[in-house]
Amino acid sequence: MGKETAQKINKSRAIRRLVIWYKRNSAVTSIVDTAASSAATASNVAGNVVSGAGSVVSSASNVASNVASNVAGNVFSSAESVVNTASSVVSNASSIAKNTLQPLVFDPLKRLQNNDNILDRVDESQSHRIWIAVDGMGGDYAPGPILEGCLEAISRFPINIKFVGKIAKVRDAAEKIGLSELLENEIDNNRLELVDSGEPIGMNEEATAVRKRKNASINVAMDLVKNNKAEAVYSAGNSGAMMASAIFRIGRLKGIDRPAIGALFPTRDQTRPVLVLDVGANTDCKPSYLHQFALLGNIYAKDVLQVKKPKIGLLNIGEEECKGNDLSLKTFELLSTEKSFNFGGNCEGRDVLSGSFDVVVCDGFTGNILLKFLESVGGVLLDILRSELPRGRRGKVGSAFLKSNLLRIKKRLDHAEHGGALLLGVNGICVIGHGSSKSLSVVSALRLAHSAVNHGVMDNLNRLQKLQVLNS
Repeated sequence: MGKETAQKINKSRAIRRLVIWYKRNSAVTSIVDTAASSAATASNVAGNVVSGAGSVVSSASNVASNVASNVAGNVFSSAESVVNTASSVVSNASSIAKNTLQPLVFDPLKRLQNNDNILDRVDESQSHRIWIAVDGMGGDYAPGPILEGCLEAISRFPINIKFVGKIAKVRDAAEKIGLSELLENEIDNNRLELVDSGEPIGMNEEATAVRKRKNASINVAMDLVKNNKAEAVYSAGNSGAMMASAIFRIGRLKGIDRPAIGALFPTRDQTRPVLVLDVGANTDCKPSYLHQFALLGNIYAKDVLQVKKPKIGLLNIGEEECKGNDLSLKTFELLSTEKSFNFGGNCEGRDVLSGSFDVVVCDGFTGNILLKFLESVGGVLLDILRSELPRGRRGKVGSAFLKSNLLRIKKRLDHAEHGGALLLGVNGICVIGHGSSKSLSVVSALRLAHSAVNHGVMDNLNRLQKLQVLNS
């Protein structure tokens, strides 16, 4: 076998190894052809240099020492120039790979993350600043991170905040995190108001505690909505207590038996999340409850997600109408005869994230398990990707190519990016945050609250009361 043939085989093997490496480690296989083509160009250039250098070095062994030195110097000088060119080609390959991967990466809540998404669009005629009541004492890390998120949201969205909590504790927290001056400035600008309250309802307390402790922070915040001093309320505290407070203070919509918590889940279509409800408010449900959840979800999908004709699905163990338990069978019968929305049939677990449905209804027990499972997916996925990267120099190169994409995936799967879920079925806009919410989650939740107010969700939800199905 000749030397030239051997070099071609070696280059071919190198390219094959590169392609195999990308197929194993790339998040999206469609970048392989583009990246491999660019890398192959770099490989060919570098290969020619190495081949030329090898020939010269071989010839140099037969020549005088000083001549070989001069020739080798010229070759290495040329090699340096070509290597720089190869480096530029590889850099271009990285850029092409990044641009190719960007629009294809799994993007659960792009509408909630991008500045031009549907939840951030505000008509000029509706861009007046709205007041939102915030339970500043609710959550594992309150009040500091909650206050920090509120101050950030005020600067980003046309909202004002009524921050409810023990004022002395709030000011102490602001001083500890260096936000005292900003806090006072926003108070002077009439964009933030401190509202005094008692202690919050603890995470381990019964929801009915809201009836005994009228001065609890969530009750005070809810009263602001009841008395029309705020257009929405947000809390990262005890979700059961928030639901109880909403029912006792502002009441349910007429005809709605049980409010539901609606959460947005990712789908394959990065611009079209799916609304899943209930995800925890009602562990035991009747068929009529799930029917009402579908009605509520249909309005939310139309108003906030801007889906003209949302497709409603019933979470079940099979797509056939004869599958499921007694609750599923009876609910299917109710939904299939409803004319006010587009019922698409049963939705299997694997279909929830497929983009086939815009709204998926289920009981709160099943929905909460589904929600908590999804929250774990992001971290597990990243751990798997990291463990699959090869060790040594190849691993470092791979990490350099994929680092920004991995961080982007982590961000898009992080529940903090969407912040909270709407409590649908009560007579006001209530956003429930995760108990571990920090500033980013608060900003995202307040953006959701503003969007719900801005799109007139309550106006359309109130129209549900006129439907015969809710009055029968």
